[in-house]
Amino acid sequence: MSRDFCKQFQDKGRSLLFLVSVLCCAISSEPSWAQRPACTFEMPPSAQLRDVFRDVQLQHVFQDSKTFADLHFSEFPSTVRSDYQAHKHDVDFDLGKFVQEHFSVPKEGPTVGQSLPGESIEAYIARLWRALRFDSNQISDHSSLLPLPYPYVVPGGRFREIYYWDSYFTMLGLEADDHHDLALDMLKNFAFQIDCYGHVPNGNRTYYLSRSQPPFFSLMVDLIAEREGERSYLAYLPELQAEYEYWMDGSTVLAPGQSYRRVVRLSDGTVFNRYWDDRAEPRDESYREDIETALAHRRDPANLYRNIRAAAESGWDFSSRWLADGHNMNSIRTASLIPVDLNCLMAHLEQTLAKAYRIAGHAEQSARFLELANRREAAIRRLMWSEQLLMFADYDWEKSEIVGQLTAAGLFPLFFQIATERQAKMVAQTVRDKMLLPGGLTTTLVGSGQQWDLPNGWAPLQWVGVIGLRNYDEAQLAETIAQRWSCVTTDNFQVFRTLLEKYNLVDDKPGGGGEYPVQIGFGWTNGVLRAFSLLYGSSPEQLCKRSGAK
Repeated sequence: MSRDFCKQFQDKGRSLLFLVSVLCCAISSEPSWAQRPACTFEMPPSAQLRDVFRDVQLQHVFQDSKTFADLHFSEFPSTVRSDYQAHKHDVDFDLGKFVQEHFSVPKEGPTVGQSLPGESIEAYIARLWRALRFDSNQISDHSSLLPLPYPYVVPGGRFREIYYWDSYFTMLGLEADDHHDLALDMLKNFAFQIDCYGHVPNGNRTYYLSRSQPPFFSLMVDLIAEREGERSYLAYLPELQAEYEYWMDGSTVLAPGQSYRRVVRLSDGTVFNRYWDDRAEPRDESYREDIETALAHRRDPANLYRNIRAAAESGWDFSSRWLADGHNMNSIRTASLIPVDLNCLMAHLEQTLAKAYRIAGHAEQSARFLELANRREAAIRRLMWSEQLLMFADYDWEKSEIVGQLTAAGLFPLFFQIATERQAKMVAQTVRDKMLLPGGLTTTLVGSGQQWDLPNGWAPLQWVGVIGLRNYDEAQLAETIAQRWSCVTTDNFQVFRTLLEKYNLVDDKPGGGGEYPVQIGFGWTNGVLRAFSLLYGSSPEQLCKRSGAK
């Protein structure tokens, strides 16, 4: 039975037909039915546990809100709630003890230790691939974790599940270290999620099902195709198409000036994408933080939560990029913005679909997607280019104006070769003059205290910047970024003997800000370091020395 046949039945609004589709797809593809996990449609813990979840989070039973969202429990949610209602007013009731009696710490998650004495970064990363590898195809009891059929690599620290856009950069490192089979397993897991849920969730948790993350699936197919050949585009054509339909849902019925979910139609008829979340509630993984934010400000809580969640879908959670005043979460307006990076990714998805349909022999479909990609790329060049900033930037569709803020997202049109030569040269000069810090490419120029702002730098943005600049013959500037990033990571490695999710590019120390302490591991940092080593033929230590900084 083909996957095309299975896809006919995947209407999430019709549970019976959807169950049939799950059974079809499980039977028709690897692994075998006995090994393949079922698609999980449980509600998130906040909806299952209700007042138990709320009270545990708001009474600070755990310092990190994500901890309770990830716990396991063996009883039915209704049983846990009933026991709580029966005893919560007892004189000697202890909420912490109640949690210990009914919940257990999840078994999933890596233990990342420090490097061995004298161990190089590359040798350490080679060991980390094993430490960060996880298999969740069988999950017992109640858990927010969504089972996946194949092994995968998690970022590390509090992030004990697979994340969507993180994984592309992790896969770069897996390929550089000749772990092609594991990289392929990662892609298969994302295809499985698209088949199950109609999209790739933010992460494989029930509380992430209402949103996705930057759509890197088409780039993952490109990466695997470098080794597997054009058959990869045929194998994943159904999922590429489903991914596109998810992001474009509602686009055919929108009138000019309207929006629906992740799609906006401008007054001139141009169709763009934005970030969105289908729930307008506090995030399970940051429940207390979101409640406190809402209580501190006079704003419709549902609107606030929606925009917070949309920013979480962007992967930039959080940044002055989404804040109208540049500093306060009360001013968050993610859904009002058309992000330049997201629309570059969508243009690549359209280009990839055009290629896949051409390989499949469907010329008409191929031409249609090529036209859609060309139209979107022209709109990016026209509406998201700022002569004032000399940089690409986000577009405020409600105000019909470009956002006047420099961010590293402005290099995505170079990464995907959408920019004109003139635009690319101006972007390069802007990077030299304003965005190149001692540790690499800055995220923004605003020091808001949010983690996706100055002075922090992030591995995925270094990679996008380096490849984007190399695409337009700015090899020296690109290498300078790679060298400086290698220096900040090696300097911190020598001190802390581990790798981190983000770094302070000004003071040469771990990054800060945000809702949680800096995490160690770390998937995409490891991946980009190994990818730079392959690209430049030098270890991180050697690449740093070539900069003259050491």
